[in-house]
Amino acid sequence: MPSGLLGEDTSLPAPRNISILSTNMKHFLMWSPVIVQGETVRYSVEFQGEYEREYANESWIPICECSLITVTVCNITEDISATVAYNLRVRADSGARRSEWGTLNGFFIRNTTSLTPPLMKAVADGYHLLVELEDMGPAFQFCVLYWEKGQERRMQQKMVKEVSSTIHLATMDAAAEYCVKAQTYVEAINRSSSFSQTQCVRAQGSRSMWRITVLLSSAGFAVAALTLPFLAWKTRKIFQYSCYPIAVLPDTLKVPEPPTQLILHRREEAEQCDLMVHVIPSEEVPCLWIQETL
Repeated sequence: MPSGLLGEDTSLPAPRNISILSTNMKHFLMWSPVIVQGETVRYSVEFQGEYEREYANESWIPICECSLITVTVCNITEDISATVAYNLRVRADSGARRSEWGTLNGFFIRNTTSLTPPLMKAVADGYHLLVELEDMGPAFQFCVLYWEKGQERRMQQKMVKEVSSTIHLATMDAAAEYCVKAQTYVEAINRSSSFSQTQCVRAQGSRSMWRITVLLSSAGFAVAALTLPFLAWKTRKIFQYSCYPIAVLPDTLKVPEPPTQLILHRREEAEQCDLMVHVIPSEEVPCLWIQETL
């Protein structure tokens, strides 16, 4: 390559103050701008991972989204996909002129990212303790601690792997106050953030309402205890008469009871018959029979 052309290519100064801002597994490479009066300077970014250094002849891979860009920041999150040491470099271009590569001072490993607690909101829905958590992406899980105020020793823990609109934690006692705090956890780097500020909420409803509910429930149980035996007896009777009804004889088969006067009249007739019986001597029987025959 001609020396004049080479000198023209390297006439721009290399980008300086190259650094990485990494928060919650989102990584951004930044640098100071190269100033050229009356010209637009564009930048290109490349990275080199452990594989490229050891197995690919120390090659560099361009980041397509950060090729010939005019801004001085590059989102390298998608390219930093493993927990290994990465090196990064930036070059400036302006027309036919090009700078040397400016290289990051040292290596970047994604497990050094800064993790922040999630945005959180504790909610009391009646006697249900709920929590709303910020959706920070698929790489994030959340460790939620909750307890009744004043009973920190009985603190409970819940791991949340998928964030929904609201997450149910517990059923609260009447008029009790519960507290909640949460931290983020990234399994890929096995690191957690600090805990969020504690938020406390009180169960909606008063002790008097709770007592009224208990009294009404007790009264209901008492009424049920008194009425259930009667209902059971009544049901048994209904089933008994349904399955074994009382047989009713038709009128034609009924025998009417004889009146008292008729019974007395027949008794008198029987007595009169007994009085009219005469004893006939045996020797008069043939004569009497002959008379009746004639």
